[in-house]
Amino acid sequence: MKRLTIASISAIALLATVPFVSAIPGVPSWNTVGNAIAETLNPAKVDLTLSAEKQEVKKDEQGQDKIVWNNLQGNVVVQPGDVLRYTLVGQNTGAHAVRNLTLNQPIPKGTAYVLNTAAASLELAPKITYSIDSGKTYSEKPTIEVKQPDGTVKTEEAPAEAYTNIRWKFGASINPASKLSANYQVKVR
Repeated sequence: MKRLTIASISAIALLATVPFVSAIPGVPSWNTVGNAIAETLNPAKVDLTLSAEKQEVKKDEQGQDKIVWNNLQGNVVVQPGDVLRYTLVGQNTGAHAVRNLTLNQPIPKGTAYVLNTAAASLELAPKITYSIDSGKTYSEKPTIEVKQPDGTVKTEEAPAEAYTNIRWKFGASINPASKLSANYQVKVR
């Protein structure tokens, strides 16, 4: 009968416990640690570009109004009443999927948000929320309290002029090389 040394018993015990260690909650497996290191070396990255367009209403061949969007570049003059559309275009240029991406866009000073114009890439279906307090809180339908002539206070939907920020929360992962877009309209005051 062969004798087992303490070193060989320790080696057998180590080999027998390695598969179980990876299943212990709170203890990362080698694969998880390797992925974390790889993500640190090649982090997810989304490049964003913001552009603006001015709305122009033209008549088509049948005399019907047709909306045309003209790119704004350089020194542009806008007048009160002009409608502008801002578009954020993004692309995941990293090596990994981006999860839980949130875009926050302030409403430019001197403009008012045009209600119900915020949109985004349909396939990514982000949740769109709005702020009326410079981004401190967000809601799908912001409200304000309005004092009534009789002294009571009534809660009403916030007017477009009160909106200060728009936020898009993308629940879907944005894979490497994937693109996204989000846009909204404002009216110059």
